[in-house]
Amino acid sequence: MSVVIKVEDVSKRYIIRHQQKGNYSSLRDAITEKTKQLVNTTGSLVRKKETVLTKKEEFWALKDINLDIEQGDRMGIVGKNGAGKSTLLKILSRITEPTGGKIGIKGRISCLLEVGTGFHPELSGRENIFLNGAILGMRRAEIKRRFDEIVEFSGVEKFLDTPVKRYSSGMYVRLAFAVAAHLESEILIIDEVLAVGDSEFQKKCLGKMQDISKEGLKTVLFVSHNMQAVTNLCSKAILLDKGTIVQSGSPQKVVRDYLMFEASKNGSVFWDQSTALGDTNVQLMAIRLLDEQNNITNKFFTKSKIKLEFDVNINKLDDDLVIGCDITDEDGLVIFRTYQNDGKQENWPELKTGRNKIYCEIPAEFLNAGTYYICPKISLHFKKWIVDGNPTLSFEVEINHGVSPFWNRISRSTRPGYLSIILPWTKQNSD
Repeated sequence: MSVVIKVEDVSKRYIIRHQQKGNYSSLRDAITEKTKQLVNTTGSLVRKKETVLTKKEEFWALKDINLDIEQGDRMGIVGKNGAGKSTLLKILSRITEPTGGKIGIKGRISCLLEVGTGFHPELSGRENIFLNGAILGMRRAEIKRRFDEIVEFSGVEKFLDTPVKRYSSGMYVRLAFAVAAHLESEILIIDEVLAVGDSEFQKKCLGKMQDISKEGLKTVLFVSHNMQAVTNLCSKAILLDKGTIVQSGSPQKVVRDYLMFEASKNGSVFWDQSTALGDTNVQLMAIRLLDEQNNITNKFFTKSKIKLEFDVNINKLDDDLVIGCDITDEDGLVIFRTYQNDGKQENWPELKTGRNKIYCEIPAEFLNAGTYYICPKISLHFKKWIVDGNPTLSFEVEINHGVSPFWNRISRSTRPGYLSIILPWTKQNSD
């Protein structure tokens, strides 16, 4: 495959201006100052220069980015807010210029970066379709050939002759994506804007992006905070942090490492109704780590028990509902998996519709010293996954049992292996 986007040592710098401490003025001060200007303009201007000082600060949104993207790649770009993801896409879309470095692009670009970009608000949906095609250098006959496809995919046929400024954000995004995906460009750039659409349309968009890239028709660059969408769609991924690429590789590996880095380190994680993990029937509202006094914490000793609390909202109860988690190490290796119905049926926690708090206890003297991650798992047994979770919560274990003088010669912090179980040893006396 040929390289269609080549990024060499690209950086982007912004200048941030701050008013120096002690020079903030109130509305009253501003009015007073304006009044003084009417009396003595020259003197006021001199005093203004003496009292209002600004400080300039350089902010590097991107720093020395190097990246090769081949034809047909589906490149996911992940990172927390402020990492430089949108800045990179704007530079590649030629919306903004880099401060330094070079970019080589082969082919026409369709981009969908923000609700409101790409369309003229006073023109109708129909007129904007033809305008976008013309910007890409397409003939009117070519646009008409794709027109019905675009309208059908977007689902806004009823409002096609309405100015797009009257569209809802969801309608706008549906039409904008349909235009970007169906018109004849070689590169499709999509930012988090797809989050505006409903879940059904998001799935439709992801499927379309997979189809067009697999056919070799388009190269896709995709920024999203939906990690499942990134792993399902993308063939490659990069992780941006503070304007630099800190990792690249398979989307599964990049996403997992990013989530492990971002996993809550406070001993608890929770969601509201709109962000809870799950579906319409079952939602995971919170996970908490509790010590033996039921205090929330993420730091434990090996000699102590660790209690996991799962707060689950059940709207429709199913007999096949399974709730549990994987405990993994820092490399993503599953140390063990546990479910609420692993033991004897009479010992299963009773589930009901509404809010349920169920608990699992990791016994003392079980895990070795180290950092561990909780990956929630909820399913209908042998039917479907509801939550097939990435690392969401981390905790630390420090060893304080079973460390013999022999181990102390090697390390005072851990024993070899993943577990620190102290097994009994006995001797059979000979007759």
